[in-house]
This record gives sequence, structure tokens and C-alpha cells, in this order.
Amino acid sequence: MATLKDAAARKPILATIRLLVPAGAARPAPPVGPALGFYRLNLMAFCKDFNARTQKYKADTPMQVTLTAYKDSTFEFVVKSPSVSWFLKKAAGIETASSRPGHNTVSSLTLRHVYEIAKLKQSDPFCKHVSIEALCKTIIGTANSMGIEIVKDL
Repeated sequence: MATLKDAAARKPILATIRLLVPAGAARPAPPVGPALGFYRLNLMAFCKDFNARTQKYKADTPMQVTLTAYKDSTFEFVVKSPSVSWFLKKAAGIETASSRPGHNTVSSLTLRHVYEIAKLKQSDPFCKHVSIEALCKTIIGTANSMGIEIVKDL
């Protein structure tokens, strides 16, 4: 239960903005510029902070950003790791998933690939309390729905 001091110390939230921005490539151009400019947020501060946080990733890695804008024109943002489907496509070396999953198999991956993706996703702040086994099962389900077969060894 929040105390009265905590409630008084919170800033009033203006908006929650979700963006998909390539790692290290945030610029005040679309899609970042119009989304943040509408709420009169400091574009350059966001771009510098985002690029600094995502410099360890490859250049075209799509990063999910959840930005909380406050009424006093300040903001906070959380950078999530790329989606599981993106990791699976990169590991399988395919551009698109199967148009008929369950009927057409576009590629196959090993359990080692699944485990490595699960370890990467566990570093995500929203998945850190989920076990590796549960993450692996989720990744296998996503792979099946994309038409990617999971095998023990290739």
C-alpha cells in the first residue's frame, strides 16, 4: 500500500509511448521525432540516452522502448530486448515466417539455439523472474507458430 508521501512525490503522467527503434540509431526524425515532439519532450536528450544504452547491440537490431512522459516535460524510458520472433528469424536465417505453420516448415533450429535465446531474453527486466525452462517452452511455442521446427541435433 502506498503511503501519502509516496503519492505526493509521484509526478503526474502525461502519456505512455511505445516505440520500436533500431539500436544506436535514434534520431529526431520519424518515428521518434513526431511521437516525442507531440508531448514537447527533449528529443536530443532521448536520442543520446537511447543510443548510449543500446551501443552494445548490432546496428539494425529493433529495440522496444516504453517511454513514460510526465506533465513537467520530463521522461523515463525502459529499453527491452528484441522480440523472440526476431531472434528466431535471425537464428534460422529466414526473412519471413511460414504462411501455413504446421503444414509448411521453413527452417529448423536446435535446442541449443532455443536455450541461447532464452538466456538473452532472461536479461530483459520483465523476464528476469521467469525460469529458463518456462522461457524455452515459450520460445518453442513461438517457433512452432512460425513454422520453425525444433530438433535435438541438426
